[in-house]
Amino acid sequence: MAASDYQKTYPVSWEQLHRDSRALAWRLLELGPFKGIVAVARGGLVPAAVVARELDIHLVDTACVSSYDWQSQRGSTVLKSVEHDGEGWLVVDDLVDSGKTFKLLREMMPKAHFAAVYAKPAGRPMVDTFITETSQDTWILFPWDSEVQYVQPLASKGR
Repeated sequence: MAASDYQKTYPVSWEQLHRDSRALAWRLLELGPFKGIVAVARGGLVPAAVVARELDIHLVDTACVSSYDWQSQRGSTVLKSVEHDGEGWLVVDDLVDSGKTFKLLREMMPKAHFAAVYAKPAGRPMVDTFITETSQDTWILFPWDSEVQYVQPLASKGR
């Protein structure tokens, strides 16, 4: 999807991201223990840190995948992979959108458990555990991508 295809925006504050990441940890608690976490860089780094703390996991690795920017989604490129099949590991990302990143990572780590804080319908089949689902046409605005500023009320935008 291009930036112009998004009809809605779902802004997420640091506090909400922390709460939602802790809620993800609660759901994952009964599924462990896990050997470690693979954080999907960059978006999964913050949620993975919260989940690692809550589950008392000290072994944290990264898988680095470049798949989209704020203007468009493009093909996924693996910048850094991991050296195991994922057995006993938890893969954490902030969002599963189209599912392309998790599909690529599932090929590398078929035995891992995949978790995301937020999910969209196209990506849901690729994630095992998530907290909140949004519509496909919603742009999730993460706190590291935004700053606080005045926004016109919805009713006045058409005038």
